[in-house]
Amino acid sequence: MALYVQKFGGTSVGSVERIKAVAEKVKGFRDQGHQVVVVVSAMSGETNRLTDMAQALNEDPAPREMDMLLSTGEQVTISLLAMALQQIGVSATSHTGAQVGIHTDNAYTKARIQRIETDDLRADLEAGQVVVVAGFQGVDEDGNITTLGRGGSDTTGVALAAALGADECQIYTDVDGVYTTDPRVCSRAQRLESITVEEMLELASLGSKVLQIRAVEFAGKYNVPLRVLSSFEDGPGTLIVAEADQDEDAMEEPLISGIAFTKNEAKLTLLNTPDVPGVASRILGPIADANIEVDMIVQNVAPAGDYTDFTFTVAKGDYKATKKLLEETVIPDLGGGELRGDDNIAKVSLVGVGMRSHAGVASKMFRVLADENVNIRMVSTSEIKISVVIDEKHMELAVNALHKAFGLDKADIESE
Repeated sequence: MALYVQKFGGTSVGSVERIKAVAEKVKGFRDQGHQVVVVVSAMSGETNRLTDMAQALNEDPAPREMDMLLSTGEQVTISLLAMALQQIGVSATSHTGAQVGIHTDNAYTKARIQRIETDDLRADLEAGQVVVVAGFQGVDEDGNITTLGRGGSDTTGVALAAALGADECQIYTDVDGVYTTDPRVCSRAQRLESITVEEMLELASLGSKVLQIRAVEFAGKYNVPLRVLSSFEDGPGTLIVAEADQDEDAMEEPLISGIAFTKNEAKLTLLNTPDVPGVASRILGPIADANIEVDMIVQNVAPAGDYTDFTFTVAKGDYKATKKLLEETVIPDLGGGELRGDDNIAKVSLVGVGMRSHAGVASKMFRVLADENVNIRMVSTSEIKISVVIDEKHMELAVNALHKAFGLDKADIESE
């Protein structure tokens, strides 16, 4: 007998029919003798509906009241799923985050879990119950309802799995696993049998939307086996593990697990800024104070040595605000400089733990892009990642060319 924590997203519980299908899936595990905790999101579209109503009344609603409102979406789902399970002969009990003992700090709309009380939850499991828990929510020390932020139900699932010492945390979604890249962009993308926590964190941070980053971090920190599965079809999914399990032959070639990409980038360059200590802080300090996150940074030294060009990227949604801040605050503070911007760029990234032990991945990436006449604007690297900024119009061409060059195409895998 194993203990599984299963999380179902909004699409998976988006209608009464789908809730019935989830109940049947859970029943299959219960019939095999396993203990099951089910974490669910609000039905698809419900959180947006509630948010729209709130903003129709108040353009800037109080965060505490937003948490009170948005937490009701999951409460609807847990009760309906418990009813569906009971209807097919499965003993089930629903719990809100507060009832199950998920304690958080008081940072409304983006709370972090501090501890989970598991005594009552374990008692229900020992009594043969399927425990249905509202994802995305908890309670602070004063008894106020809190929510964990976007994608918080994934975090709830992994946190409960860690607290209970579950054999596996299963994330059910509308895809059947983690792919080498987005199949909508590269038709020859293939599903991965497994991927490391490190790689999944990189992919999630670079644009892959399969899992929420905090959930992956939680899984890595507490060594929770995490599997991504489809709610709508059977299959093994993708297992996310602490470390790669590679045989000797697999170590022969550079291992790239996936290619991530995003168009949600904008590039800004300050030309002819003074090449003196503290200039980077004077540029980025006001941007940080405006709560704008900077991604990639490149600083060049001009031939004369007195001036430099400073380039960085931000989210496309922050482009106009950042540009205005540079023009009105930073450039006057620096005593001049020319500003150039471009919001028609994309970031393409190779991710793989094999980069640690294999040289030449970057040079091969650059050669492949050069062969396709794709110009590289910026480069950023880490131990297991290489990212390049290119023109947005070349993104799909670059992804497909790199996917083939690094042996990730379905035909290449199947012929090995």
